[in-house]
Amino acid sequence: MEKETSASEAAGVTATFDLAPRGESPVDDLTGRVHLLPCSVKHNGPSDVSNYFKPRNTDVEVEGMRVQEAFFRGRKLHGFTVPIPDGYSGYVLQKSQLGNGKDVENFDGESSCWQSRGQFGNITYWNHDNMPSSDDPLLRCFHWFPISDALHNKVTPEEMAKAAAHLNK
Repeated sequence: MEKETSASEAAGVTATFDLAPRGESPVDDLTGRVHLLPCSVKHNGPSDVSNYFKPRNTDVEVEGMRVQEAFFRGRKLHGFTVPIPDGYSGYVLQKSQLGNGKDVENFDGESSCWQSRGQFGNITYWNHDNMPSSDDPLLRCFHWFPISDALHNKVTPEEMAKAAAHLNK
């Protein structure tokens, strides 16, 4: 369980993310079933999606990725499935009610508790007016992961000496 503290806590806002719920059924593996649509769906509840949303593979390949095709509310969509980078996981989170065993009596600010309901190793994202490409925002955000790792990993004295020697050449 990870808890955000720092600036948001100073502002009276905290959040708890429970990625491995205990005492409940195991988290569903949703790999291959998570889709990011280029629209907003104003519904939060069960729906018979599989009867209406039927992606199919095409013979088209863009940047080494197999393009899929589907229709949503009469609009043609093109998309492809992207793996979540190694060392990372995707989660479907659900906001849970406070007060179910949580100590919130002495807390004056706003607090949220999110529990994992599913985990996934890839995501299919869709565009409606153009083919998916590496310039799409979702794929561009994946470029941040190795940069973030490099910024946040500890640097050893040996690596510092090697970098200094390289600069002095």
